[in-house]
Amino acid sequence: MTTRKPDWLRAKLPSGKQYSAVRKLVDDKGLHTVCQSAQCPNMGECWSRGTATVMILGNVCTRSCNFCAIQTGRPTEYDIGEPARVAEAVHTMNLKHCVITSVTRDELKDGGASVWAATIRAIRHRCPNTAIEVLTPDFRGKTEQLDIVLDAEPDIFNHNVETVERLQKPVRVQARYERSLKMLEHAAKRGFVAKSGMMLGLGETKEEVEQTMRDLRAIDVKILTLGQYLQPTSKHLPVERWVTPEEFDAYKVYGESIGFTKVESGPLVRSSYHADEQSAHFTGVDKLRAEAS
Repeated sequence: MTTRKPDWLRAKLPSGKQYSAVRKLVDDKGLHTVCQSAQCPNMGECWSRGTATVMILGNVCTRSCNFCAIQTGRPTEYDIGEPARVAEAVHTMNLKHCVITSVTRDELKDGGASVWAATIRAIRHRCPNTAIEVLTPDFRGKTEQLDIVLDAEPDIFNHNVETVERLQKPVRVQARYERSLKMLEHAAKRGFVAKSGMMLGLGETKEEVEQTMRDLRAIDVKILTLGQYLQPTSKHLPVERWVTPEEFDAYKVYGESIGFTKVESGPLVRSSYHADEQSAHFTGVDKLRAEAS
């Protein structure tokens, strides 16, 4: 198909004092962001609003997903000073809601869970009024590693299934659909607000998308994000089709009809897009966590 993007996929270009301030902060603190590493189309808009999704545990991933622009390879040792720098950055940006994600570190004994926990606790200590959302890897399905993260008490637990069950192998390669559902269900059963997301335009059918949505609701996932897949480079999976804004609107309506508390659905939506507004949609994160119990 043509690689020419439709008009509705035009993203805001980086600009403004706030964008420059966030960029300087990220550089000064020696941090990585998924905004940069994954070539997020919303970086200009989000950074101009003073928000960024910080990526911990380096910027080299041990997995080779066919949709993702993050570098794959053998990571270096992780930086033990990173949690404190992340917390200081969150404090400097005066965030009410922060999103932390990471590369996958399968070579580490605990999958990096201890660094996740240290980062959450550092933010909580430095910024006690900031809501913390974590977007984690699947820890190879080891719930004991996930529990290390959850024991640090983030406010929202996010893990993306990324695509429908049939397309998991070609899209995510080393990941598994049932494993992702297992981790989400585990977090939800422990009383955490569970969130997940999918990319559309990879060849999935409407029926498959709706089935995935039902699978997520069956394990009590509360928040769902749906966005258009964009091919990072010619080496990655091609876009099979451009999903129209009207289709995204219809998925939002369907998601709400089957019980999702919040559905963000649109061509440029990503996992952490307007995450602060998602949590602000409720009277408070504490109430949302209580609803998940």
